[in-house]
Amino acid sequence: MITIWLRAIRIRFLFASVIAVINGLTISFWKYGAFDITYAILTCGGVICLHASVDLLNDYWDYRRGIDKVTKKTKFSGGTGILPENLLKPKTVYVVGMSFLLLGSLIGVYFVAIRGITIAIILAFAILSIYFYSIKIVNVGLGELFVAIKSAMIVIGTFYVQTGLIDMDALYIGIIVGTLSASVLFVNSFPDYDADRDNGRRTLVIILGKKRGAKLLPLFVIVSYGLILLGILLGYTKLYSLISFISIPVAVSAIRQLEENNQKVEKLVPAMATTLLYSRITGILLAISLLL
Repeated sequence: MITIWLRAIRIRFLFASVIAVINGLTISFWKYGAFDITYAILTCGGVICLHASVDLLNDYWDYRRGIDKVTKKTKFSGGTGILPENLLKPKTVYVVGMSFLLLGSLIGVYFVAIRGITIAIILAFAILSIYFYSIKIVNVGLGELFVAIKSAMIVIGTFYVQTGLIDMDALYIGIIVGTLSASVLFVNSFPDYDADRDNGRRTLVIILGKKRGAKLLPLFVIVSYGLILLGILLGYTKLYSLISFISIPVAVSAIRQLEENNQKVEKLVPAMATTLLYSRITGILLAISLLL
């Protein structure tokens, strides 16, 4: 049963939110020497709960709409498959998803009490966007934008919890981390093209089409690396942040794989895996560079 629930919350994707928290922590320590271990643990726990709630509610609503019944599941797309395979009951998934949302929100309320209105605004955005993500946001081609904003706000929120300040450094790093996360969601939506389109969704890939959409991944990559490079000149990243460019060969491989196989669902798995790897390596190395 534990294995089923770990699969349900898509544990491999939770790491994206953890990376965002880590970047928020490293900026606060780099700029102000601020690091409270209790706040850090609570922040990470709350963010993980909120992320898990997104994935569980997404599975529930996609099953209710019939999307997961017809999509071709892969290791990285098509939902977890727990509901079509009758491993869990839809109501149970919904209740647990809402419970994670409540638990994450309660941790957020604690930080509202000690940090004030700024955290309240971030928390309100998180709660509303999480609940409406699967039933509204992804239906109008805003999924990638939501993920980018979500990741950026995790970085900003983590930084604010540690320092009590709003800083351009946190916003800037948040945009980079958000772009990395959005690139993963973008590529992972390719295999779901037919199922999403036939059930009323309008993802970015559906709006652009697979062939034109594949040409957008290089833009995600260029923006990420470009911001890191520009950040060195502006003082928002460090010269050490160039170590993030170690992931360039991985990014190039992901671009090539998507360009060659965007029409073939069964051959998209390598592109999704490589994009995920590129995003994680770049995000982790960026965080490490801020501490060097």
